[in-house]
Amino acid sequence: MMKLGQGQRLVMIGDSITDCERKFPQGEGLFQGVGKGYVALVDALLATAYPELSIRVTNMGIGGNTVRDLKARWQMDVIDLKPDWLTVMIGINDVWRQFDQPFIPESHVLLEEYEQTLEELVISAKQGLQGLQGVVLMTPFYLEPNSEDWMRKRMDEFGQAAKRVAERSGAHFVDIQAAFASQFKYIHPTAIASDRVHPGLAGHMVIARAVLKALGFEWERMED
Repeated sequence: MMKLGQGQRLVMIGDSITDCERKFPQGEGLFQGVGKGYVALVDALLATAYPELSIRVTNMGIGGNTVRDLKARWQMDVIDLKPDWLTVMIGINDVWRQFDQPFIPESHVLLEEYEQTLEELVISAKQGLQGLQGVVLMTPFYLEPNSEDWMRKRMDEFGQAAKRVAERSGAHFVDIQAAFASQFKYIHPTAIASDRVHPGLAGHMVIARAVLKALGFEWERMED
C-alpha cells in the first residue's frame, strides 16, 4: 500500500547518481527540474499512478558528494525543506576516492566515519522533523558481479553499514546492489554503466523500482 499521502513532499538526497543534472538550488519544477535519473522516474511514476495525491518530489543530489558533504548541507537541504518522506543514497564517492585517489587520504571516508555520520544524519532528521513519516536508506553500489573484486567488496561493507544504520534507526532499507544482481545474468555491467557507477536510463529504472517498492508503489495502478 502506498505510504505517501496527499500533498506530501518526498526529498531525495545523494550524490551524482541522484543529481543527474537537476535544477539548483532545489531540484524540482519545470524543464526536468528533478533531473534525468531515478528521481525523475520516481516522480513520473508517482504522478502517473497517483495523480490524486499531488506528491511533491524534490531532488537534492549533488555530484561528487560523500556523507561528509551531506552532513555539511543537511540543515539547509533536508531539515529546512520539511519533507514528509526522505530517501538517502550515499557512499559511492566515500569508497571510490579510496581507489581513484589512493595517495590523497584526506579525501577518503572510511567505514567507521561513514556509518557514524550516516546514523547521526538519520537521527537528526527523525528528531528535527515532526512531520517526517519515514526515511529510506539505500546502499551505495558498484556494478561488478564478482563480490571479491576489491572495490565491490569495500562497497558491500559500506552497504552493510547502511543496513545496520537502518536497523538501529528504524529506517526502511533498500539494497540497491542486490537490485542489480539479476541484471548481471543477462548483460555485462559496462552495458549498464560504462564506468560501473553512473548507469544509463535502464539502470536508473532498476533503482527507481527498488525505491518505489519500499514506498509501497502499486504497479497495478499503471494498468488503469
